[in-house]
Amino acid sequence: MRIDPFIVMILGLAGLGIVLPAQGTALEVVSVLVQAGIVALFFLYGARLSTGEVVHGLTAWRTHLVIVAATFVLFPLLGLTLVPLAPGVVSEQLLSALLFVCVVPSTVQSAVAFTSIAGGDRAIAVVAASLSSLLGVLLTPLLVKLMLGANAQIDANAVLRIVGLLLVPFLAGQLARRWLRPWLEGHEKGLRRFDRSTVLLVVYAGFSRGTNADVWQELDWTDAVVVAAVCAGLLAVASLVCWAAGRPFGRGAQVAIYFCGTNKSLAAGLPMASVLFSATAFPLMILPLMLYHQLQLIVGSLVASRLSDDGRSVTP
Repeated sequence: MRIDPFIVMILGLAGLGIVLPAQGTALEVVSVLVQAGIVALFFLYGARLSTGEVVHGLTAWRTHLVIVAATFVLFPLLGLTLVPLAPGVVSEQLLSALLFVCVVPSTVQSAVAFTSIAGGDRAIAVVAASLSSLLGVLLTPLLVKLMLGANAQIDANAVLRIVGLLLVPFLAGQLARRWLRPWLEGHEKGLRRFDRSTVLLVVYAGFSRGTNADVWQELDWTDAVVVAAVCAGLLAVASLVCWAAGRPFGRGAQVAIYFCGTNKSLAAGLPMASVLFSATAFPLMILPLMLYHQLQLIVGSLVASRLSDDGRSVTP
């Protein structure tokens, strides 16, 4: 039940962006570093994806359909049930932020790690999470446009920017894997640090822009309580549905469906939000995503531990 140190660092960088924001030339430099970091991050994601696991994982195509449906159909439908909450319970902008959580693709690292710990099919998890990230390049902007409309800046240029930031580097990493694999295997710890450093830089840049635009005056502490409750509800419903949907596929696939279907990617969501939303809207738009990410880590670690101990199918 401990708080993930990475989330503590994220909150620390968010606080730094509020108290001591980057401005002027410093903000421009940070923005350039953010773009370069995101490109490098997804290049390394592609380079680390094992071709053997891809081949094995692709054979379970029915399982992948279930995971894709959970990520890009179930969650958006759950998001639509939240619409009556605004403006009486939450503001229109926080509702948009909650809807954005529902259309973000699945995460790669935590979904694969939890699946491995729980004794699930790691190959399915690797392929499913990576496929979700790739589909999210196109599906997330489309769903944002359908569900958020005028609150997002969606056009061909925005989609091309996301493709350039995420998809192209990922595919380039896959092509370069044969030459980079020995080096990658020897620097796994350093690569994880780089992953997290990139996310932290995105958070600091985004919150700096929010502070410069005076957006924090719109946020009330009661909003945070409501958002936390909604995120917990989304995770609970998705967990029950994904676990039940995975039962016909056997335990290994069921575990992979559970973790890949319920997780949301902070690493992919942050750069997407930076492209799809204005600089003033970005900080509030990512708050629910950061909260959901922490909840999925807490619940995921507990479920993975229980499944690992039991060695059989149990309801999370």
